[in-house]
Amino acid sequence: MNNKSLLLEYVPFTTDLSRLNESIMKGSPVSMTGVLQRAGAKNQNGRVYPMHTLKREADKYNDEFVKQRRALGECDHPDSSVVNLANASHHVTKMWWDGDNLMGEVEILNTPAGNILKNIIASGVTLGISSRGVGSIKEVFTEDKDKYLEVQEDFELIAFDFVSNPSTHGAYMHPMNESKNVGADKTKKINDTISQIICDIQGVCNCK
Repeated sequence: MNNKSLLLEYVPFTTDLSRLNESIMKGSPVSMTGVLQRAGAKNQNGRVYPMHTLKREADKYNDEFVKQRRALGECDHPDSSVVNLANASHHVTKMWWDGDNLMGEVEILNTPAGNILKNIIASGVTLGISSRGVGSIKEVFTEDKDKYLEVQEDFELIAFDFVSNPSTHGAYMHPMNESKNVGADKTKKINDTISQIICDIQGVCNCK
């Protein structure tokens, strides 16, 4: 088809701050898990991804990107069908199905964009995961005269990005490290670590 367009979908991810802060303090990788996308359900953009189409693209993405450790994503959605390496903030390390839900494990990278993402999450901001792809859509009417936009067979999955406004219901991510209480001393260390992250990104330190 010649009418392909960029299709951006959003899924919210929840975060346990004590787990995230624990990972930041230790300098260990920050991994999160949750729903990446959902088949057969109308999302907030009014689109529905048929199971056979989404599964085909998920299997292809898993084989060609996830298993080869190049399933990179960006912090916020660019208006592009190409992942910009300079803006890469995370990568998908594992994908699997739970019913109609495409689940995933995501590791946040120690890149400038990845450090910004960690800092935003550590501040308590709820972010979502969002699929980015290209394809065409078709308007479909149900027996109840409701309508939705069905994603067509020409859909191609490009990446999963972190965003502030998700469209797939219930797609929040959760840190995978064991949770521990953070006391006053640990809180200070966390604040110092976050300040250092910002300093490293900006090249100057205005956080003290």
